[in-house]
Amino acid sequence: MQLRLSSLIPALLALACLPQVAAAAAPGATYQVLSRLPLAGAGGWDYLSFDAQHRHLFVSRGDRVLVIDVDQEKQVGTIADTQGVHGIAIAPDLQRGYTSDGKSASVTVFDLGTLKTVATITGTGEKPDAIVYDSASHHVFTFNGKSGTASVIDPAKNAVVGTIALPGKPEFAVSDGAGHVYANIEDKSELVQIDTTSDKVLHTWSLAPCESPSGLAIDTAHHRLFSVCDNRTMAITNATNGHQVATVAIGDGPDAVVFDAAEAMVYSSNGESGTITAVHEDDPDHFTVAATIPTQTSARTLALDPKLHVLYLSAARLGATKQANGRPTIEPDSFSILTVGRH
Repeated sequence: MQLRLSSLIPALLALACLPQVAAAAAPGATYQVLSRLPLAGAGGWDYLSFDAQHRHLFVSRGDRVLVIDVDQEKQVGTIADTQGVHGIAIAPDLQRGYTSDGKSASVTVFDLGTLKTVATITGTGEKPDAIVYDSASHHVFTFNGKSGTASVIDPAKNAVVGTIALPGKPEFAVSDGAGHVYANIEDKSELVQIDTTSDKVLHTWSLAPCESPSGLAIDTAHHRLFSVCDNRTMAITNATNGHQVATVAIGDGPDAVVFDAAEAMVYSSNGESGTITAVHEDDPDHFTVAATIPTQTSARTLALDPKLHVLYLSAARLGATKQANGRPTIEPDSFSILTVGRH
Protein backbone atom coordinates (compact mmCIF):
# COMPACT_ATOMS: atom_id res chain seq x y z
CA MET A 1 0.00 0.00 0.00
CA GLN A 2 1.41 3.41 -0.95
CA LEU A 3 1.27 6.21 1.65
CA ARG A 4 1.37 9.85 0.77
CA LEU A 5 4.01 11.97 2.57
CA SER A 6 1.40 14.60 3.37
CA SER A 7 -0.57 12.07 5.40
CA LEU A 8 2.50 11.02 7.43
CA ILE A 9 3.63 14.49 8.48
CA PRO A 10 0.95 15.09 11.19
CA ALA A 11 1.59 11.65 12.70
CA LEU A 12 5.36 12.14 12.73
CA LEU A 13 5.00 15.52 14.37
CA ALA A 14 2.77 14.03 17.05
CA LEU A 15 5.28 11.24 17.76
CA ALA A 16 8.11 13.77 18.00
CA CYS A 17 6.27 15.57 20.76
CA LEU A 18 5.65 12.47 22.90
CA PRO A 19 9.11 12.18 24.57
CA GLN A 20 8.98 15.82 25.63
CA VAL A 21 5.59 15.39 27.27
CA ALA A 22 6.76 12.23 29.08
CA ALA A 23 9.96 13.89 30.30
CA ALA A 24 8.06 16.86 31.70
CA ALA A 25 5.59 14.65 33.56
CA ALA A 26 8.05 12.04 34.84
CA PRO A 27 9.70 13.90 37.76
CA GLY A 28 6.48 14.66 39.62
CA ALA A 29 4.66 11.48 38.63
CA THR A 30 7.20 9.10 40.19
CA TYR A 31 8.15 10.85 43.44
CA GLN A 32 7.20 9.22 46.75
CA VAL A 33 8.43 8.64 50.32
CA LEU A 34 11.30 6.17 49.95
CA SER A 35 12.32 5.74 53.59
CA ARG A 36 11.92 7.00 57.15
CA LEU A 37 14.77 7.34 59.65
CA PRO A 38 13.52 7.46 63.29
CA LEU A 39 15.53 9.79 65.54
CA ALA A 40 15.07 9.46 69.28
CA GLY A 41 14.88 12.28 71.79
CA ALA A 42 12.63 15.18 72.67
CA GLY A 43 12.36 18.61 71.13
CA GLY A 44 10.78 20.45 68.26
CA TRP A 45 12.44 21.24 64.96
CA ASP A 46 12.87 23.89 62.31
CA TYR A 47 15.13 24.14 59.27
CA LEU A 48 17.16 21.40 57.61
CA SER A 49 20.41 22.02 55.76
CA PHE A 50 22.49 19.84 53.46
CA ASP A 51 26.29 19.72 53.15
CA ALA A 52 26.84 18.29 49.66
CA GLN A 53 30.60 17.86 50.08
CA HIS A 54 30.41 15.71 53.22
CA ARG A 55 27.00 14.20 52.39
CA HIS A 56 25.65 15.34 55.74
CA LEU A 57 22.12 16.43 56.57
CA PHE A 58 21.85 18.85 59.50
CA VAL A 59 18.63 18.60 61.49
CA SER A 60 17.67 21.33 63.98
CA ARG A 61 16.20 19.78 67.13
CA GLY A 62 15.41 22.19 69.96
CA ASP A 63 18.74 22.57 71.79
CA ARG A 64 20.99 20.61 69.42
CA VAL A 65 21.64 19.80 65.77
CA LEU A 66 21.62 16.17 64.65
CA VAL A 67 24.03 15.19 61.87
CA ILE A 68 22.91 12.45 59.47
CA ASP A 69 25.13 10.64 56.97
CA VAL A 70 22.57 10.28 54.20
CA ASP A 71 24.46 7.55 52.34
CA GLN A 72 24.75 5.39 55.47
CA GLU A 73 21.26 6.46 56.62
CA LYS A 74 22.35 6.96 60.21
CA GLN A 75 23.17 9.67 62.71
CA VAL A 76 26.93 10.31 62.91
CA GLY A 77 27.14 13.32 65.21
CA THR A 78 25.50 16.04 67.29
CA ILE A 79 26.22 19.77 67.52
CA ALA A 80 25.36 20.35 71.18
CA ASP A 81 24.22 23.41 73.13
CA THR A 82 22.45 25.26 70.33
CA GLN A 83 19.60 26.63 72.44
CA GLY A 84 16.46 27.25 70.41
CA VAL A 85 18.24 26.46 67.14
CA HIS A 86 16.41 27.39 63.96
CA GLY A 87 18.76 27.26 60.96
CA ILE A 88 22.13 25.97 59.83
CA ALA A 89 24.26 27.82 57.27
CA ILE A 90 26.98 25.98 55.35
CA ALA A 91 30.19 27.74 54.23
CA PRO A 92 32.01 25.15 52.09
CA ASP A 93 34.96 27.41 51.26
CA LEU A 94 35.57 28.04 54.98
CA GLN A 95 34.81 24.45 56.04
CA ARG A 96 32.51 25.90 58.68
CA GLY A 97 28.89 25.59 59.67
CA TYR A 98 26.85 28.18 61.61
CA THR A 99 23.68 27.69 63.65
CA SER A 100 21.21 30.40 64.66
CA ASP A 101 20.50 29.85 68.36
CA GLY A 102 17.23 31.68 68.94
CA LYS A 103 17.00 31.45 72.72
CA SER A 104 20.54 32.68 73.43
CA ALA A 105 20.82 35.30 70.64
CA SER A 106 24.01 33.66 69.46
CA VAL A 107 25.60 31.62 66.69
CA THR A 108 27.43 28.33 67.17
CA VAL A 109 30.35 27.78 64.78
CA PHE A 110 31.42 24.22 63.98
CA ASP A 111 33.90 22.44 61.72
CA LEU A 112 32.20 20.71 58.78
CA GLY A 113 34.73 17.88 58.79
CA THR A 114 35.08 17.05 62.48
CA LEU A 115 31.65 18.37 63.55
CA LYS A 116 33.35 19.94 66.58
CA THR A 117 32.23 23.32 67.92
CA VAL A 118 34.99 25.89 67.40
CA ALA A 119 33.37 29.13 68.60
CA THR A 120 30.23 30.77 69.93
CA ILE A 121 29.38 34.22 68.60
CA THR A 122 27.19 36.36 70.86
CA GLY A 123 25.45 39.67 70.29
CA THR A 124 23.08 39.01 67.41
CA GLY A 125 19.63 40.56 67.43
CA GLU A 126 16.89 38.90 69.47
CA LYS A 127 15.67 35.48 68.35
CA PRO A 128 17.90 34.85 65.34
CA ASP A 129 15.94 32.56 63.01
CA ALA A 130 17.04 32.22 59.39
CA ILE A 131 20.79 32.19 58.77
CA VAL A 132 22.65 32.34 55.46
CA TYR A 133 26.25 32.40 54.26
CA ASP A 134 27.04 34.83 51.42
CA SER A 135 30.03 33.61 49.41
CA ALA A 136 30.53 37.00 47.72
CA SER A 137 31.21 38.91 50.96
CA HIS A 138 32.28 35.87 53.01
CA HIS A 139 29.87 37.04 55.69
CA VAL A 140 27.15 35.20 57.61
CA PHE A 141 23.77 36.89 58.11
CA THR A 142 21.28 36.06 60.85
CA PHE A 143 17.70 37.27 60.50
CA ASN A 144 16.37 38.18 63.91
CA GLY A 145 12.64 37.63 64.34
CA LYS A 146 12.05 39.69 67.47
CA SER A 147 14.41 42.56 66.64
CA GLY A 148 13.36 42.98 63.01
CA THR A 149 17.01 43.16 62.00
CA ALA A 150 19.75 41.21 60.29
CA SER A 151 23.10 40.75 62.04
CA VAL A 152 26.27 40.66 59.93
CA ILE A 153 28.98 38.25 61.09
CA ASP A 154 32.60 38.26 59.91
CA PRO A 155 33.83 34.63 60.09
CA ALA A 156 37.45 35.79 60.17
CA LYS A 157 36.73 37.55 63.48
CA ASN A 158 33.92 35.27 64.69
CA ALA A 159 32.11 38.46 65.66
CA VAL A 160 29.06 40.53 64.76
CA VAL A 161 30.31 43.47 62.68
CA GLY A 162 27.07 45.12 61.63
CA THR A 163 23.30 45.38 61.97
CA ILE A 164 20.79 45.97 59.18
CA ALA A 165 17.36 47.41 60.00
CA LEU A 166 14.55 45.57 58.24
CA PRO A 167 10.97 46.75 57.55
CA GLY A 168 9.37 43.95 59.62
CA LYS A 169 9.75 40.42 60.93
CA PRO A 170 12.17 38.46 58.74
CA GLU A 171 11.72 34.84 57.77
CA PHE A 172 13.87 32.71 55.48
CA ALA A 173 16.74 34.19 53.44
CA VAL A 174 18.91 33.21 50.46
CA SER A 175 22.07 34.51 48.79
CA ASP A 176 22.58 34.83 45.04
CA GLY A 177 26.36 34.49 45.43
CA ALA A 178 26.82 37.76 43.54
CA GLY A 179 26.54 40.34 46.29
CA HIS A 180 22.88 40.15 47.28
CA VAL A 181 20.91 38.47 50.04
CA TYR A 182 17.11 38.28 49.91
CA ALA A 183 14.71 37.75 52.83
CA ASN A 184 10.97 37.37 53.21
CA ILE A 185 9.30 39.85 55.59
CA GLU A 186 6.55 37.75 57.13
CA ASP A 187 4.30 40.34 58.78
CA LYS A 188 4.35 42.74 55.81
CA SER A 189 4.18 40.20 52.96
CA GLU A 190 7.28 41.76 51.47
CA LEU A 191 10.67 40.74 50.14
CA VAL A 192 13.89 42.67 50.74
CA GLN A 193 17.06 42.80 48.66
CA ILE A 194 20.25 43.48 50.66
CA ASP A 195 23.58 44.64 49.22
CA THR A 196 26.23 42.55 50.99
CA THR A 197 28.99 45.04 50.18
CA SER A 198 27.36 48.00 51.94
CA ASP A 199 25.13 45.90 54.26
CA LYS A 200 22.12 48.03 53.33
CA VAL A 201 18.62 47.24 52.13
CA LEU A 202 18.50 48.17 48.45
CA HIS A 203 14.84 47.42 47.74
CA THR A 204 11.64 46.33 49.44
CA TRP A 205 9.14 44.62 47.16
CA SER A 206 5.52 43.63 47.74
CA LEU A 207 4.65 39.93 47.53
CA ALA A 208 0.86 40.46 47.30
CA PRO A 209 -1.30 38.43 46.98
CA CYS A 210 1.04 36.25 49.05
CA GLU A 211 0.26 36.29 52.81
CA SER A 212 2.81 35.58 55.57
CA PRO A 213 5.71 34.37 53.41
CA SER A 214 8.05 31.89 55.10
CA GLY A 215 10.30 29.65 52.95
CA LEU A 216 12.43 31.18 50.19
CA ALA A 217 14.53 29.65 47.39
CA ILE A 218 16.40 31.03 44.40
CA ASP A 219 17.17 30.12 40.80
CA THR A 220 20.45 32.02 40.43
CA ALA A 221 20.83 31.32 36.70
CA HIS A 222 17.50 32.94 35.81
CA HIS A 223 17.25 35.39 38.76
CA ARG A 224 13.99 34.02 40.14
CA LEU A 225 12.92 33.94 43.80
CA PHE A 226 10.32 31.52 45.16
CA SER A 227 8.39 32.57 48.30
CA VAL A 228 5.90 30.15 49.86
CA CYS A 229 3.00 31.70 51.72
CA ASP A 230 0.29 30.81 54.24
CA ASN A 231 -2.57 31.34 51.79
CA ARG A 232 -1.60 28.32 49.66
CA THR A 233 0.42 30.47 47.29
CA MET A 234 3.93 30.43 45.86
CA ALA A 235 4.97 33.89 44.68
CA ILE A 236 7.69 34.01 42.02
CA THR A 237 9.70 37.22 41.82
CA ASN A 238 12.27 38.60 39.39
CA ALA A 239 15.35 39.05 41.63
CA THR A 240 16.74 41.93 39.59
CA ASN A 241 13.74 44.28 39.56
CA GLY A 242 11.21 42.88 42.05
CA HIS A 243 8.55 42.25 39.40
CA GLN A 244 6.22 39.38 40.28
CA VAL A 245 6.26 37.03 37.31
CA ALA A 246 3.84 34.33 38.50
CA THR A 247 1.89 32.80 41.36
CA VAL A 248 1.27 29.08 41.79
CA ALA A 249 -1.21 27.25 44.03
CA ILE A 250 0.42 25.03 46.70
CA GLY A 251 -0.74 23.21 49.85
CA ASP A 252 -1.52 24.33 53.41
CA GLY A 253 1.11 25.26 55.98
CA PRO A 254 4.25 25.64 53.85
CA ASP A 255 7.45 26.53 55.67
CA ALA A 256 10.20 25.67 53.20
CA VAL A 257 10.93 25.58 49.49
CA VAL A 258 13.93 24.38 47.47
CA PHE A 259 14.96 24.67 43.83
CA ASP A 260 16.62 21.83 41.92
CA ALA A 261 18.43 23.62 39.11
CA ALA A 262 19.37 20.46 37.20
CA GLU A 263 15.73 19.43 36.89
CA ALA A 264 14.16 22.92 36.82
CA MET A 265 11.88 21.89 39.69
CA VAL A 266 10.68 23.85 42.71
CA TYR A 267 9.44 21.93 45.76
CA SER A 268 7.23 23.39 48.51
CA SER A 269 6.79 21.38 51.73
CA ASN A 270 3.26 21.86 53.06
CA GLY A 271 3.11 20.75 56.69
CA GLU A 272 -0.62 21.05 57.28
CA SER A 273 -1.54 19.30 54.04
CA GLY A 274 1.14 16.66 54.50
CA THR A 275 2.27 17.12 50.89
CA ILE A 276 4.99 18.48 48.66
CA THR A 277 3.93 20.61 45.70
CA ALA A 278 6.31 19.97 42.80
CA VAL A 279 6.40 22.91 40.38
CA HIS A 280 8.18 22.76 37.03
CA GLU A 281 9.95 25.85 35.67
CA ASP A 282 8.84 25.67 32.04
CA ASP A 283 10.77 28.87 31.40
CA PRO A 284 11.71 31.75 33.76
CA ASP A 285 8.22 33.28 33.46
CA HIS A 286 6.02 30.19 33.27
CA PHE A 287 5.52 27.51 35.90
CA THR A 288 3.35 24.39 36.05
CA VAL A 289 2.36 22.19 38.98
CA ALA A 290 3.84 18.81 38.05
CA ALA A 291 2.68 16.76 41.04
CA THR A 292 1.35 16.76 44.58
CA ILE A 293 3.43 14.26 46.58
CA PRO A 294 1.99 12.78 49.82
CA THR A 295 4.41 13.02 52.77
CA GLN A 296 3.17 13.36 56.37
CA THR A 297 1.26 15.97 58.33
CA SER A 298 3.84 18.21 60.11
CA ALA A 299 6.50 17.72 57.39
CA ARG A 300 6.90 21.46 56.82
CA THR A 301 10.67 21.92 56.33
CA LEU A 302 12.95 20.27 53.81
CA ALA A 303 16.39 20.15 52.19
CA LEU A 304 17.58 19.04 48.75
CA ASP A 305 20.35 16.60 47.86
CA PRO A 306 21.37 18.03 44.46
CA LYS A 307 23.40 14.94 43.51
CA LEU A 308 20.69 12.32 43.98
CA HIS A 309 17.77 14.73 43.48
CA VAL A 310 16.06 13.57 46.66
CA LEU A 311 14.37 15.61 49.38
CA TYR A 312 14.67 15.25 53.15
CA LEU A 313 11.90 16.36 55.53
CA SER A 314 11.51 16.45 59.33
CA ALA A 315 8.21 15.17 60.70
CA ALA A 316 6.58 13.79 63.85
CA ARG A 317 3.17 12.70 65.09
CA LEU A 318 1.45 15.62 66.75
CA GLY A 319 -0.60 15.27 69.93
CA ALA A 320 -4.01 16.76 70.70
CA THR A 321 -2.77 19.10 73.47
CA LYS A 322 -0.83 22.35 73.09
CA GLN A 323 2.57 23.42 74.39
CA ALA A 324 3.11 26.73 76.22
CA ASN A 325 4.00 28.38 72.88
CA GLY A 326 0.66 27.27 71.41
CA ARG A 327 2.14 24.60 69.16
CA PRO A 328 0.86 21.01 69.30
CA THR A 329 2.70 18.57 71.54
CA ILE A 330 4.90 15.97 69.89
CA GLU A 331 4.21 12.31 70.61
CA PRO A 332 7.24 10.56 72.16
CA ASP A 333 9.62 8.70 69.84
CA SER A 334 7.69 9.78 66.74
CA PHE A 335 10.27 12.13 65.17
CA SER A 336 11.81 10.98 61.91
CA ILE A 337 13.46 12.09 58.69
CA LEU A 338 11.57 11.31 55.50
CA THR A 339 13.43 10.73 52.25
CA VAL A 340 11.40 11.57 49.15
CA GLY A 341 12.57 10.69 45.66
CA ARG A 342 11.88 8.71 42.52
CA HIS A 343 11.04 5.07 42.95
